[in-house]
Amino acid sequence: MVMEKCLVFLSFFLCFLVPSFSRDKEKRAVVRLETNMGVIRIALNDDTPVHRDNFLKLVSEGFYDGTLFHRVIKDYIVQGGDPDSKGAPSGTVLGKGGPGYTLPAEIDWPYSYHVRGAVAMARDADDVNPERRSNGSQFYIVWGKYYTPSALQKVQPYVWEQTGGNVKFNYEHATKYEQYGGTPNLDGQFTVFGEVIEGLSVVKKMQRCKTDATDRPLRDIVIERAVVEESLSGNK
Repeated sequence: MVMEKCLVFLSFFLCFLVPSFSRDKEKRAVVRLETNMGVIRIALNDDTPVHRDNFLKLVSEGFYDGTLFHRVIKDYIVQGGDPDSKGAPSGTVLGKGGPGYTLPAEIDWPYSYHVRGAVAMARDADDVNPERRSNGSQFYIVWGKYYTPSALQKVQPYVWEQTGGNVKFNYEHATKYEQYGGTPNLDGQFTVFGEVIEGLSVVKKMQRCKTDATDRPLRDIVIERAVVEESLSGNK
């Protein structure tokens, strides 16, 4: 059994091996989301400057204050940022709102991917949005599930097709997805612009919430306040 697992692991990398990349994760801006279920702190990626600056702008303007995490899919994601969710009565279908604009895609593969805790922008489907432009405000936090190398190998053909051959999983990706979990089926198709650096336990609690037929939690999960903190380098 151990030998078989090793052979599967080795064959996976022989088929899909590309260089592993690392990136300096210091000196990033941090946003704090104060929710009615706890605090989540998000570090933003400097390699997605349009999304970073837009998120900081909206947070500074109080755009997210009072909005809901309106979509929770177990073992997948939690999604928020719809301005129409402010004070929305129970049963209201949400997920179509935004600030009135979209953002150009900044898909930073292979550096940014959908490991647990990644923060990415939602968007319309490819058939109406072939450029994969992001919604101007709606974002999601990845939870996902664990993937062994053999399980990740089964996802590879799908993402290869969806990205026109631009996404190949490497050793780093496989290690992270096996250790932490995530949603690799989304890689190369959505802009990942940050990661949770504190509060994954809060996301875990959100994942346990009961939802209706539209994936809206039966009990509202409210972003009471969003605040721009000092960056990790100590600068505003």
